[in-house]
Amino acid sequence: MLERMGRRHVVIGLSVISVLLVLAVLAAVVFSVAAVRRAYPEYDGSVSLPRLAGDVEVLRDEHGIPQIYADTAEDLFRAQGYVHAQDRFWEMDLRRHITSGRLAELFGEEQLATDAFMRTMDWRGVAERELPQLAPDTRRYLHAYADGVNSWLDQDSGGELGVAYTLLDLTGAPSAPEPWTPVDSLAWLKAMAWDLGGNMSDEIDRALLYDRLTPEQVEALYPDDPIGRHGTILSEDEFSHTGSIGLVDDADQPLPPRVVEQTRAGARQALRSTAAQIEALPPMVGSGPGIGSNSWVVDGSHTTTGAPMLANDPHLSASMPSIWYQVGLHCRETGPECPFDVTGFSFSGLPGVVIGHNEQIAWGFTNLNPDVTDLYLEYIEDGQVRTPDGSEPVSTREEVIEVNGADPVTITVRSTRHGPIVSDRDDQIAAAGRAAATQHDPVPPADPDEPGADGDAGGEIGVALRWTALEPTRTADAIFALNAATNWEQFRSAASLFEVPAQNLVYADVEGNIGYQAPGTVPVRRDSDGRTPTPGWTDVGDWVGYIPFEDMPRVLNPDDGMIVAANQAVVGDEYPYLLTDDWDYGHRAARITELLTQRAPLAVSDMDAIQNDTKHPAADSLLPILQDMPVFPGYYGDGQRLLHDWDGRQEPGSAAAAYFNAVWAELLERTFVDELGEDLAPAGSSRWVEVVARLLENPQHQFWDDVDTPEPENRTEILNDSLRAARDELTRQQGKDPAGWSWGSLHELTLTEQSFGGSDIGIVEWLYNHEPVPVGGGSATVLATGWDPSTGFETISVPSMRMVVDLSDLDASRWVDLTGISGHPRHEHYGDQVARWANGQTLPMRWSDEVVERATEHRLVLTPSDPERTPGSPS
Repeated sequence: MLERMGRRHVVIGLSVISVLLVLAVLAAVVFSVAAVRRAYPEYDGSVSLPRLAGDVEVLRDEHGIPQIYADTAEDLFRAQGYVHAQDRFWEMDLRRHITSGRLAELFGEEQLATDAFMRTMDWRGVAERELPQLAPDTRRYLHAYADGVNSWLDQDSGGELGVAYTLLDLTGAPSAPEPWTPVDSLAWLKAMAWDLGGNMSDEIDRALLYDRLTPEQVEALYPDDPIGRHGTILSEDEFSHTGSIGLVDDADQPLPPRVVEQTRAGARQALRSTAAQIEALPPMVGSGPGIGSNSWVVDGSHTTTGAPMLANDPHLSASMPSIWYQVGLHCRETGPECPFDVTGFSFSGLPGVVIGHNEQIAWGFTNLNPDVTDLYLEYIEDGQVRTPDGSEPVSTREEVIEVNGADPVTITVRSTRHGPIVSDRDDQIAAAGRAAATQHDPVPPADPDEPGADGDAGGEIGVALRWTALEPTRTADAIFALNAATNWEQFRSAASLFEVPAQNLVYADVEGNIGYQAPGTVPVRRDSDGRTPTPGWTDVGDWVGYIPFEDMPRVLNPDDGMIVAANQAVVGDEYPYLLTDDWDYGHRAARITELLTQRAPLAVSDMDAIQNDTKHPAADSLLPILQDMPVFPGYYGDGQRLLHDWDGRQEPGSAAAAYFNAVWAELLERTFVDELGEDLAPAGSSRWVEVVARLLENPQHQFWDDVDTPEPENRTEILNDSLRAARDELTRQQGKDPAGWSWGSLHELTLTEQSFGGSDIGIVEWLYNHEPVPVGGGSATVLATGWDPSTGFETISVPSMRMVVDLSDLDASRWVDLTGISGHPRHEHYGDQVARWANGQTLPMRWSDEVVERATEHRLVLTPSDPERTPGSPS
């Protein structure tokens, strides 16, 4: 909402670059072939690196995917740092500038708001506190990885690091990167936690909706019982728990209804502005709510091989290059000192493998999406914040933001017992908070003689954020523990460390076992469900503990031999803790389960096909009604006739899919925007599929009426208007003849690099961005190519990679990345997997030494530059 998905097309502004003669000199000189290619890495030969204990081999296949072989764990991660830097250093450098709130020093004043918001949350400060609390081995691996990155940096400079540094140099921005540090790696985990961070946007939206709608209407937009139609990941008999601290009901004081309502009224503008700030963050950071993902695992009773298979495709914002980096990490001899033999998807900037398999187990992730963020409305006056025990000082700190092309800017960050005050980052928010406090007297006076007791409050309302990721966590420990785990017990032990972001983990092993574990730090609240912002001057909504790991849902070898985790509810009402009320409504999960059952026994090719299923989730509810409606004569009936034999599949070449989705967009706009407004227009997620399905059952529901017209409308009128408007829209976009319509060309994916790809300078955008690709699928579909009906049909979120692991023969496993290994524009591996990804194809996920060797096209040997070192000597 608030253009939540559409805003993901916004890239980092480049105001400084744009005013420099539109880089005319750059077009003539810098973009010569030699200037671009001089940063391309060497994949062959030999390179000396300091601090290596022995030789390390980097073998690359025809797509540049590296398999790294070393004798020590430190050498393995030192080499991974070097290889990541070879291919993706600009992406790594950009990410650390984002997470530390330092974009303005590169790109100018346009990035001040983003930097201020990041400094307020202080992700880097949290990472700095986190590092010394990690396990000694983890710290050693992080330092070794940083050594590898810095070894690469020491070999090159300026444009040799990447064409981005030539561009930066032209703008006067700092173009000499600082050395990499372990904190840089840890800070990126905060960005991923933010993008998968719970229900904060829903929390804001619900609060804002109460200003416009009745409580009954708001509830209709958040249908209850997401469990009833599509079930849960685990059934009641598939999990156990030790006890319950559940919802704590011992608040010290009840909250008067007038205070609840006045607080909502007083803080709505502040919440709206907070939401706008969140939406303005760079796309690679995300907006806070997890977009979704698919994962499933089946045991040997469902497969052609008699062994388990595991599939995973995380859904994230589309980006160029992809957020993932494929890699194999192999200790030549595994043992306690070097326990890693793993292949999978990593993040550039972070050592280890995040999703993948080793010799014994495979694992995948989807977003559990528990409620781990809360917003608190704080009453602040004269530097004091009201608490249940009286007033206490607001803590403050100053942050200096360097700005390219302008003077530094100093901001003051304020925090309360709940966390940083995120509403301070916008003057409009601060003004709205002060006005709200004055007009609505939101604070119940503790003493009749206290200032403000007569209703003339002189303070302001601020919005504070509490989030589990703003405390140090052990997630980095979990990554290495997962990589080295060899059985279910070790896997669960590793999962217990995966504290933020909370995820669904699916598991399979070569012994034939399959399992599910939900890890993560999930708070327990006092007398609150966390669905709306809470007044901070009471103890209502305060966190009183966390769900014990032993009580987090899990199952090993369920009776049906199948686990599907696609963001739907994990457990039912019998579970004693509150994870969230904002589950996905389960349309993808239900479709995956249906296909797994239909296609059994399953081969790897069947798993691939299911990942690429395109059936529209609204086809079951809306399509039959449209097919039964009278067909308009002539022009307006052309689209309707396409639907009569359509099966609901959104293939790229389908004219019927193009028309149906145009109808869907018109239907959402005509049904809801008159009540909700453009800023809260439906974004087309699974929730809206469910909302519409339930409205279709009630043709006279009040949402069918257009409040802007004098006469009441009903379902039939809105559907007819939507059918006609969709015909006009497709005529405008794709021509009068339906034979020329196609969903893929309407729903194109344009992969845009997140910095220079949005420069509005033609030659720069040509260099960095990928040409549009027609794709099928859609929002809430198994092939989840998300789009926002309120802003257009283009694809804005995607399955960021796909992986299928065959535990009977690991070399038979398959994978594909959204883009490719390289982050260097126009490199042969910059976008060489895009076509395969778009066509639903995958690559061999090579594993064994013999298969890797046969596929090797490039061999780089990293050798010690200090030959006196011996394996195991300190790094």
